[in-house]
Amino acid sequence: MEFDVVQGDIAAQSADALVNAAGTSLRMGSGVAGALRREAGEELNQEAMDEGPVDLGDVVVTDAYDLDAEYVIHAAAMAHYGDRQATAESVRDSTRNALETADELGCRSLVLPALGCGVAGFDLADGAAIIGDVIDGYEPETLEGVRFIAYSDEEYDAIRVATGTTESELSEGSEADQ
Repeated sequence: MEFDVVQGDIAAQSADALVNAAGTSLRMGSGVAGALRREAGEELNQEAMDEGPVDLGDVVVTDAYDLDAEYVIHAAAMAHYGDRQATAESVRDSTRNALETADELGCRSLVLPALGCGVAGFDLADGAAIIGDVIDGYEPETLEGVRFIAYSDEEYDAIRVATGTTESELSEGSEADQ
């Protein structure tokens, strides 16, 4: 399976599925969820909330509406009420469940943010390493490529270091996919 680290806005990405960094209520507030909601429309938020709440680490699939994707996979890496902190287990479980769900849907391409590392407060370097390990150990059925997306320069550098990805290892054309 091809693996890239790219920098950009997840809502501007083109793929079979985009992964939302969700809380267990599936209410789309800020960060990745807010970017996806703003681009897709309020229907995305409503459909997601209609499917919630879910257990920590679980995923839900919705239509992608106005995004350049077929699906949004909402991966609950953090609790939405009370303690909003993500854990190593919730990052690992939500990443694995997102990959498995993309495969079950027959997706060939997936864009994945640093689940649990934004508003949920999990350390970015640790989270990126966990996500990279899950991707590295995953044996796909239909999934051919995963783009691990970072919004800022700091995130991009931290994800590249944590996953051991260098500029020369990145696929040609990954920047054009943004």
